[in-house]
Amino acid sequence: MNSAHSVPARYWHAVSDDRLQCDVCPRYCRLGDGQRGLCFVRARDGDHMVLTTYGRSSGFCIDPIEKKPLNHFYPGTPVLSFGTAGCNLTCKFCQNWSISKAREVDLLNSEASPERIANVAHSLGVRSVAYTYNDPVIFLEYAVDTAIACRTKGLKNVAVTAGYVAPEARAEFFHHMDAANVDLKGFTEDFYYHVCGGSLAPVLDTLVYLKHQTSVWFEITTLLIPGQNDSDAELTALSKWIVAELGVDVPLHFSAFHPDWKMTDIAATPAETLSRARTIAKECGVHHVYTGNVHDDTGGSTWCSSCGTKLIGRDWYELTSWDVTPHGACPKCGTPVPGHFEARPGTWGRKRQPVQMT
Repeated sequence: MNSAHSVPARYWHAVSDDRLQCDVCPRYCRLGDGQRGLCFVRARDGDHMVLTTYGRSSGFCIDPIEKKPLNHFYPGTPVLSFGTAGCNLTCKFCQNWSISKAREVDLLNSEASPERIANVAHSLGVRSVAYTYNDPVIFLEYAVDTAIACRTKGLKNVAVTAGYVAPEARAEFFHHMDAANVDLKGFTEDFYYHVCGGSLAPVLDTLVYLKHQTSVWFEITTLLIPGQNDSDAELTALSKWIVAELGVDVPLHFSAFHPDWKMTDIAATPAETLSRARTIAKECGVHHVYTGNVHDDTGGSTWCSSCGTKLIGRDWYELTSWDVTPHGACPKCGTPVPGHFEARPGTWGRKRQPVQMT
């Protein structure tokens, strides 16, 4: 173990076969001494568990909040983003695989304490800090400590996560988050098992938890992979579940897949597929449905769910128009726009700005 970056982990217990069980996610890895969980960053060290990547990151960058993607959480504002290494799912289509599949923590060449991150973020004038690139659930202790430090500076905290987290750890993690984008990778157990190496049920449980037991603003993203999770039947089932269990106002993003990692033999998602998915979801009753990873004024923009007025125009990550009242409502019919809005939009645009912490 790299003791310089290892800290005691939370959420584990001893089991009868002389192993320690990690209780952070539904994998519940049981580890002998010196072993690591599937995520690679949570490990057993003697008679306790440790997080091996505390204070180390694959890099820091200021992004537009729309890149997370979050379209209803302080649009146009900058967010300081960072991640570590490893992941607790094994998605064959992973588009951040060089980070999430990393087995060499030497790739984590940026070091920063939670307090340092909060101070730098505040000095740079960002609105929020995002725990992203790989799933922050697996570096829970680092993410939570950073989120606490950020709140003391008046910063918001954003989690970009697959929602594959056990109930007890989930409660602490999301207690410190203000917003989240949850990857709902598909809507069948078969897809989750064979393509993602996980299970759908815990993700749905996390979504229901966020809606009914927290004040976290959240949006959902589904990456559509041709022939894998993009059938009319699956998209209809997914959309109807969202309406029934989460309500009509949770924004839903359908994003375009491009060949990557272990799925280089599948073609990129056609724009027509995203538009079809958007139509299906809206017909099922979802009010705010977006298309992502494409230039699509209709699918990228925010429209009033009552009168159809164009409220926020977008071209990919950049705002092109703004017609929202200072109270976050449609100026024509007064229908509130769900989410968090300020009197004026941010002006960050589509810029990506690397940040050095030292």
